[in-house]
Amino acid sequence: MFLFRQQAAATDGVSNDSSSILAVRFKTTEKTVYKQALAEYIASSYAEPPEAYRDDLRVLDELREAATASFDANSNVLKRNIRYFGQLSFILSKFPADVNIPFVWHNAFVPDVNASCQDLYFERAAVLFNIGAIYSQLGSREGQSDNDSLNRAFSYFQQAAGVFGHLQQKIVGECRTQLTTDMSAYMLTMLENLMLCQAQECVWHRSVLSQMKDENIARIATCVADLYESTVQSASHGSLANTVPQGWIEHLKVKHLYFRAEAQMRKSMDCLATSQYGEEVARLQAAQEYCSQISELVANDQRWSKQLRAAVLEMVKAQSELVNSNCSRAEHDNDVIYLEPVPAATSLPNISPYKLAQSKAPEVILNPGKFLGSEDLGPPLFKGLVPFVIHQAASLYEDRKEQLVNKDLVSAIDELTADCESVLNSLNLPHALEAIQKPIGLPPSILVGADEIRSEGGFIGIKRLLEAAIASNAKATEQLDAAESALNEEAREDQRVRQSVRDERRSSRVESSELTNKFRAEIAKYRDVVQRARESDATIKGQVDTWAKFFALLGSPRDEIERQVPSTTANPITDPHHSQIVGRLQQYMDEISLMKRERTKSVEKLKRIAGEDDITPALNEEMQRLAAQSATPILQFELHQFEDLFAQQLDKYMTWRKYIEEEKEAQAELLDSVREANQAFLVARSNHPLLQQREKALSNLETAIKRYREASFNLHDGARFYTSLEAELLKLKNGCADFAMARHLDALELMGVSQGETPVDLAETPEQTNATSQPSAPPNLVWDPTMPLKYRTP
Repeated sequence: MFLFRQQAAATDGVSNDSSSILAVRFKTTEKTVYKQALAEYIASSYAEPPEAYRDDLRVLDELREAATASFDANSNVLKRNIRYFGQLSFILSKFPADVNIPFVWHNAFVPDVNASCQDLYFERAAVLFNIGAIYSQLGSREGQSDNDSLNRAFSYFQQAAGVFGHLQQKIVGECRTQLTTDMSAYMLTMLENLMLCQAQECVWHRSVLSQMKDENIARIATCVADLYESTVQSASHGSLANTVPQGWIEHLKVKHLYFRAEAQMRKSMDCLATSQYGEEVARLQAAQEYCSQISELVANDQRWSKQLRAAVLEMVKAQSELVNSNCSRAEHDNDVIYLEPVPAATSLPNISPYKLAQSKAPEVILNPGKFLGSEDLGPPLFKGLVPFVIHQAASLYEDRKEQLVNKDLVSAIDELTADCESVLNSLNLPHALEAIQKPIGLPPSILVGADEIRSEGGFIGIKRLLEAAIASNAKATEQLDAAESALNEEAREDQRVRQSVRDERRSSRVESSELTNKFRAEIAKYRDVVQRARESDATIKGQVDTWAKFFALLGSPRDEIERQVPSTTANPITDPHHSQIVGRLQQYMDEISLMKRERTKSVEKLKRIAGEDDITPALNEEMQRLAAQSATPILQFELHQFEDLFAQQLDKYMTWRKYIEEEKEAQAELLDSVREANQAFLVARSNHPLLQQREKALSNLETAIKRYREASFNLHDGARFYTSLEAELLKLKNGCADFAMARHLDALELMGVSQGETPVDLAETPEQTNATSQPSAPPNLVWDPTMPLKYRTP
């Protein structure tokens, strides 16, 4: 272990029996190295050479080693921990918290318990806890017999309280792991209160040494008692039962009663000085009551006398003797001389507390950035590294740019083109023109599609894929049936066993239904998946059957396809007027082709602009501007600070919206012209039936090619789905079979029958495999048959 627990326990001052002050133990840790992990992160995530930060990496490792190698409550150890804490605070503005560096810290009060995680915030919180512990131990080592020592102790305890308060309010909330209980909100609140108690106790000691007025000492003591009472309440929280060190709660309770008695005794002295003899007696009697409560606690429970420190017991004893002596004197004097009525304790005016102790964390803890570059913290490490938030901002900008360019602009352009294609398809263009301009042969699109279908085996190939899918579905159903059958047979055997066995052995056997819920739920889930898959297979089969003749034709040689398509060479359009109509329609189609090509170029240009759009230089300039306005180099940038810059950078793409609107208007105008010319074209060709037949044939072949591609894609995707499903169902079936076999053997043992005396009483012998006996999770790739003709991941 890197920080030895024995050493920490020996130096924390907790076991100092001669002191009446409590100190906080150190957290211990394991050895951790930053160099390799941070170097790899810089290279992979920041695209910077890690060699440029070689010295920073070395210094950071040295800082951690110096801060955690050993502990002793002295100023040098305190400085090393403060420096490490300050550098961690700055580094967190440069790196994300989870940079693949494991940190292990043990519970300060239960060393066998630890927390381990890859979290720089956790590391910083643990270091800050130890800074608070150092302050507490420095305060506990100061003497209580002179004002200088008390002043130093007062300052240390206030700083310790401030550190624990800052840790609870600001630091631990940023940690991204489950912390040990010593760093819970309840424990940190208790520690802060304890440090305030002891700081205020220093004020009380100082007031006694300075011989302040008894009235003021009473008020100071009342505040000490109030603080101890609050500390007892926070320390008694149920979650801290195994965390608060042994003897601490007893110590706190005794201190609370001690200072209640002290306040009453000091107030009685003030009453004596002001001739209020009846109240003096009442105050001393109240002090006696508090002393009696302490005596009862110690006398009735030996644990108290063993766990309380000798110094505390001596304080209590001395106070009890003094209170009893003063009370006897005051009662005698009042009974013999003054004869004043003694008021009831409940009617005594409250002593108003006078509080001087405050939680005061050092400024270097609250604002470490102000001290970077100074002797306290040294020069900031990784100063030249671009902060992680800048990389986050660049990534966020890329996401927004992607959304704007691809999802909004490019999609809008593609939608325009798709609308144009839809209109042309509804007009059977350009197939109608191709039928005239190429009266014989096949268009290139059909030739390419036919070649593709032949390469995939044509109709026979698609039919084999379909048959394989149907067979896989049937096999899946068989596997589910086998799994359910094993469970059903086991349930029947369970009932037979229960009817045969009537003694206590029957009650010890868990009912089958309680053990098979998960198996049956898995079976039901997979049956639903298989049923939906069967429905989708049926849909695909219907599509294949509908287009079977066309699939068969497209799988034939080219000359056979050409022979089946009507030719118009024997009946061409020769009328000049008709030729003019065809020429005009062709001109519009050429304009549409040109428009599509220009759009493709525009989209390529837009994507090129987006690809070259790097916001990083602008982010760096904005970061420098914000840094110039900041009073500290620890800049906690937030993404919302770059919103204006994002808007400014994305504004350059707004001109493309105007381009899309212009394209939309031009396309609408051009399509209107196409519709008008097509109407004239339809009238012109109405007297040529062969032409219409050729158009229809070519259109059907184009549609058949699309349908073949859809069916082929879905069936190949379905084959992958069934392969994955088969493996999962095999595991499920084997799990059910193994479960049934285990239950069967248990039944034989319960009935006192050896395996050799009776055969396995199941419908079928379960398969013996190496599969696990627990139902497995669904496959990562799940077919969603609710989408017709689609196999996809959810």
